[in-house]
Amino acid sequence: MFEARFQTFEEPESGVALTARLAAFREELARRKLTGFVIPRADAQQNEYVPPSEERLAWLTGFTGSAGLAIVLTQQAAVFVDGRYTLQAAKQVDRNAWGIEPLVEPPPERWLEKHLIPGDRLGFDPWLHTSAAAERLAAACAKAGAELIAVDTNPVDAVWTERPPPPVAPVTIHGTPFSGEAEAEKLRRIRLEIIKLGVDALVLSDSHAVAWTFNIRGADVSHTPLPLSYALVPKDGRPTVFIDHRKLSNSARDHLEQSADVEEPDALAPKLAELAQRSATIALDSATAADALSRLIGAQGGKAVRGNDPVSLLKAVKNSTEIEGTRAAHRRDAVALTRFLAWLDREAPSGALTEIDTVEALETFRRDTGALKDVSFPTIAGAGPNGAIVHYRVTRKTNRRISPGDLLLVDSGAQYEDGTTDVTRTIAIGEPTAEMRDRFTRVLRGHIAIARAVFPDGTTGAQIDPLARQFLWQAGVDFEHGTGHGVGSYLSVHEGPARISKLGTTPLKRGMILSNEPGYYKTDAYGIRIENLELVVGTDIAGAEKPVNAFETLTLAPIDRRLIDLNMLSGEELSWLNEYHARVRHAVRPHVDEPTKVWLDAATAPLSL
Repeated sequence: MFEARFQTFEEPESGVALTARLAAFREELARRKLTGFVIPRADAQQNEYVPPSEERLAWLTGFTGSAGLAIVLTQQAAVFVDGRYTLQAAKQVDRNAWGIEPLVEPPPERWLEKHLIPGDRLGFDPWLHTSAAAERLAAACAKAGAELIAVDTNPVDAVWTERPPPPVAPVTIHGTPFSGEAEAEKLRRIRLEIIKLGVDALVLSDSHAVAWTFNIRGADVSHTPLPLSYALVPKDGRPTVFIDHRKLSNSARDHLEQSADVEEPDALAPKLAELAQRSATIALDSATAADALSRLIGAQGGKAVRGNDPVSLLKAVKNSTEIEGTRAAHRRDAVALTRFLAWLDREAPSGALTEIDTVEALETFRRDTGALKDVSFPTIAGAGPNGAIVHYRVTRKTNRRISPGDLLLVDSGAQYEDGTTDVTRTIAIGEPTAEMRDRFTRVLRGHIAIARAVFPDGTTGAQIDPLARQFLWQAGVDFEHGTGHGVGSYLSVHEGPARISKLGTTPLKRGMILSNEPGYYKTDAYGIRIENLELVVGTDIAGAEKPVNAFETLTLAPIDRRLIDLNMLSGEELSWLNEYHARVRHAVRPHVDEPTKVWLDAATAPLSL
């Protein structure tokens, strides 16, 4: 009945079977007179999702997480992962060949300082590291008396004999009915930022920025409609877009050429060199620009100025067309989610469903909308103890049957042409325990505190993050991830620069879309997360002395009432929940069949203390 087209459940290659690759790689390093090499999980633009041709870390080590790094020396090798992936790395990596080390504290550079010896030559690919990352590596080498060597070609590619070709998915036009703003107007605003920066030109090294600026989309990476590309925007004159011409239909080329020159990607380096030779000052995005770009500009006499890409903030503030589009996308998504939740309540108590069944069903309900372009990330469907793994992804090997007494955590999202969604619901299968209800209600109260927050203009995500944690803290527990991330408009489901977290220093502006997803995870037992997307809007407060903002909740899906301990809710929290469920019912009810209507009415019925 159900199938998944946008996600798979196969177990990736891993473990001892890959050890021969490490031996071949060491032989290649010896041939190049290198005693070590750094392999990040990255492409040349630091994308979250990378094409198969850029999965060097996974090919060499077996580790498939979205963040990580490997260092290979003559005698030692280590894979560095953050806390989300410690368990996953232990299962995927051959522990006889690789050590598993922390990615953040202490950082890989400390490991290098201990293991490098004087005279070592540590290689790195300057296209796969930012300048800041390269500087950290260089400092670690200097402390150990070793030398950091920038290579011209990546030695992994020399031994990866069956490396997939780079992607050439066709570019599509994301016109003003969806984008709400023509390229000429976006370029005018970007040039004002270039003038503020006091530079001669800006390199757009982030493909998301190129896609947004020139109103194009693509399919070069999974789950994000990106055409891998670069752009160079001068202070005066026409910009240039650097993109593989095989991706461009005649109409896509015509669209781009209305506002820019179009060149192949390998024309970027000569174009930058030409500017640098005229002593130009060129702005680079410190988060996504490859160290190779800084090196090239400096070598030709120019000046590279590293900082925040101004496009990221322009892109994060959605215009009225994008806002209306995302509201429509969430209403559409709500129908699919409600059909899924009603189906799950009918089928799960039998004990016959598995995690894969739920992933396939949810994707099918979304495809039934007729508008689904992709899922916005691989669905997380964790039953029982798997729900406690924050970034769990089910495979045929880990697939767990859903049993009465389980909590099922489902975190999923969709890419529609008018908007991107991301939603998490935790569902009780059978009777939950008192502890489950307690923890769920604490998470819900934190979620409601964010949703109801009122805050002065200029407030940062770090300032409101504690609102989501306060009720968990009162029980001596917490969650380790951020409370929320930015979300794009038919672009990345994880979009900067704003976020609700301890590290969120960007002020929240009207028009930004952020997730609200506090959680609680009991290792080897269960996981809880409640996630809606929120739009930052203005609000009127009598006597306010400065502009005040609030959140409009975009996501519309029932929250499992069976998991709520009503005695823990305040009257205001209960009112919020009942009003939210009334909104869900009003938006969804006209678009579902009679049995789903009956389920929805019960799932969203008002609660009282």
